[in-house]
Amino acid sequence: MLAVQVKQPGDASQLYIGEYQTPTPTDTQLLVKIKCFCLNRMDINQREGNYPPPPGASPILGVELSGIVESVGKNVTKFKKGDAIFGLIPGGAYAEYAVIEEGLAIPKSENVSFEKAAAIPETWFTAYQALFFVAELKEGQDILIHAGASGVGIAAIQLAKDFGANKIFVTAGSDEKVAFCEKLGATRAINYKTEKWADVIAKETNGNGVNVVVDMIGKDYWNDNINSLAKDGHMVILAFMSGNLVPNFNIAPLLFKRIRIEGTALRSRCLEYQIRLRDAVYEKAIAHHLCKDDGAVKVFVDKVFDWKDIVEAHKYLESNQSMGKIVVRVN
Repeated sequence: MLAVQVKQPGDASQLYIGEYQTPTPTDTQLLVKIKCFCLNRMDINQREGNYPPPPGASPILGVELSGIVESVGKNVTKFKKGDAIFGLIPGGAYAEYAVIEEGLAIPKSENVSFEKAAAIPETWFTAYQALFFVAELKEGQDILIHAGASGVGIAAIQLAKDFGANKIFVTAGSDEKVAFCEKLGATRAINYKTEKWADVIAKETNGNGVNVVVDMIGKDYWNDNINSLAKDGHMVILAFMSGNLVPNFNIAPLLFKRIRIEGTALRSRCLEYQIRLRDAVYEKAIAHHLCKDDGAVKVFVDKVFDWKDIVEAHKYLESNQSMGKIVVRVN
């Protein structure tokens, strides 16, 4: 088969399409002929040599895909050759074929395109995990979501709204993204380039702060995140785009406000955990909203590339222009 590969760790120019061994499904896996895959920031880190795949995973980039089942392992009972599916894998999606565990595969309904289907798994699984498995967001609580126009941010806004959050604050880097997030359901979106978001939240919550913070930024937002949390607040760390070392951090507020801070990841989780998460997301969001035309919850595809343009696709991801997912078609 053909697959996107990395000549050597480095920038996007290191990506190329070349021959690679077609994977063989185990007894519990499906072999999928891939129609589309999506880009994620972890792909950039892996391309640069800073994020190796978990043990046993394909070294090929890519964790979310949509496609047609080509063959199944002998113990597979829920899917058969010819079924349209999408789902999450630990690696290998930037290719003509990939394998996926039966327990992680999701049936694609006819009204959902392969492009849209590929844009669901990583962001919606990550957002659901952060809000409900980790932060334990409750109905009526206030939440702050950073990078609101990112794929995870878009999913988190809609999940928080759908499950009854009170005030949903988000940060974004342009007025266009601010308007987009508020149209999506955010109570107040804040352009961090023109406003001090921590001051806005303090004012909007009468100094009480929010119950939950979902953060991907790290160092630059650390102190303001702590100050913006209410008593018994929870902060979930998904990434640290501005750095991972916080100088002169005062730990006293953690004690005085009884703050809980927890980092989480998805790719490194065990299969049983990922299946449990998949089942929760499917039941609570995908089956009821994402695979129907009721308009309640939306998946946003920002741009679609042909995989021969994978270098340009990675450059576009790194430019931070996108609002929603960047999808790649495999031809």
